[in-house]
Amino acid sequence: MSELLVKKDLDRILREANDPNVESSQGTLKRHLGAFNLTMLGIGAIIGAGIFSLTGTAAATYAGPGIIYSFILGGILCAFAGLCYAEMAAMIPVAGSAYAYSYATMGEFIAWLIGWDLILEYAFGAVTVSIAWSGYLQSILKNFDIHLGDFALRFFAGPWTNVMLNDGTMARGIWNIPASFVALALASVLYRGVQESAKLNNVIVIIKVAIVVTIIILGLSVIDMNNLNVNPNATGLGSLVPPAENGRFGWGNGGVLTAAGVVFFAYIGFDAVSTTAQEAKNPKRDLPIGILASLVICTILYILISLVLTGVVNYKQLNVAAPMGVGIDKIVELRSWSPAVGSFLSSAVKIGAISGLTSVILVMMLGQTRIFYAMSKDGLLPWFNKAHPKHGTPHTATILTGLFVAICGGLMPLGLVGELVSIGTLLAFLLVCIGVPILRITNPHVERPFKVPAPWVIGLIGAGFCAWLMFNLPHDTWIRLMLWMEAGLLIYACYGWRHSKMASESAERKSINMTLVRVAVLTLIPTLIWAYLTFGRA
Repeated sequence: MSELLVKKDLDRILREANDPNVESSQGTLKRHLGAFNLTMLGIGAIIGAGIFSLTGTAAATYAGPGIIYSFILGGILCAFAGLCYAEMAAMIPVAGSAYAYSYATMGEFIAWLIGWDLILEYAFGAVTVSIAWSGYLQSILKNFDIHLGDFALRFFAGPWTNVMLNDGTMARGIWNIPASFVALALASVLYRGVQESAKLNNVIVIIKVAIVVTIIILGLSVIDMNNLNVNPNATGLGSLVPPAENGRFGWGNGGVLTAAGVVFFAYIGFDAVSTTAQEAKNPKRDLPIGILASLVICTILYILISLVLTGVVNYKQLNVAAPMGVGIDKIVELRSWSPAVGSFLSSAVKIGAISGLTSVILVMMLGQTRIFYAMSKDGLLPWFNKAHPKHGTPHTATILTGLFVAICGGLMPLGLVGELVSIGTLLAFLLVCIGVPILRITNPHVERPFKVPAPWVIGLIGAGFCAWLMFNLPHDTWIRLMLWMEAGLLIYACYGWRHSKMASESAERKSINMTLVRVAVLTLIPTLIWAYLTFGRA
């Protein structure tokens, strides 16, 4: 079975990475991105719906004002994965992210699985956020007193989603046109070039960060610090955590820990920076800066916005879809501003939210196209290994990704794809964390421009935390993951296995091909039965 675990030679990977501008009939990716652009891509991917909605829910349900501690813990735990990504990206600076790292550390079969899994993170991540983008657009239209008719409302949701009409009745959606539109518009930007995409992302990130910072400054100016404490006479951060009165996992120290796991998902997206390795000017230096700087900046913003929200509003009132809107309303009230000012600030928050979502879609789609490009260069997928001769982008992968996100965003319900993104991301993080200590054993002498301190400790803690979060996800999410992986196994057995550039004509490889097909088909049957028993109960 050694053919399954054949590894891509690390020296070969590094030679390819160090000779990126050799012209070929397939074209090449162009190096345009510096440390600033990479950091902005990371911030663009991280700051999305999480900061505008997740903060309030986690505070109200689990941690109270102790959500500040939860974000600190979540940032530290996510930093374990971030450090591992930084070492891998600097050492193996090629497009492909966790897929490329797994190919060098754990072999072709694991690399295929993680590459197929990354589609869940990037492509379905873009689908999830495009659906949320459509919802925020509708909310902004209401802010500007633009009210849609019943027929138009049905084009803001897919056919498996209910829509509330103007008379209060419910109807099925038809096609989520705004979700499809934003996907196609951003795909056209990505098609034109990574430099153009980075410039657009920079503008969007500046807008949303400016809005978040403005809210933080306004909030800090009106906060009575005593209101942050359960005991009004107490001082210090130790009194931020409410007593455990909301069940086993709500409030108290247990609630803070539970909330840390919940808000962990507000940090995902920084790994998309690593997919642009072959477009970075100095990847060995700039990739670690981009990954870690974006994590640090976003952690600080998350902590400060948590402080503001729980400082101006009772945390029990924050379990709403738009907690920052509640916070803004309270700031306006405390400052005795006019309703017109309140309406303006509310619109600004929503514009910040939709800007945040736009940059997330852009970076997720960018990451997906580079994964397709890397897998196709290795022969595991067809079509996608060509770069545009003028724009230097993987144009075929960009077109397919744009169409995929547009169709799925127009048709699929939000909850289903959201769960798939979570488990796909955690699996990628887990394998990268494991890969760092493995490479310290198998390739100890390879140059590491950035080194993880105590790699065994950080790698295993990061992997363990990701595994813990995965096992706490719902059973139906695991079923969907298994079905997705089995579909990938069939594609690998029927195409990737035979077209891999690492393939040989050995009898062993041919016999394994049939074994893979049998395993995929045989495991598909019990998984379908399990899925039927789970979903058929309703």
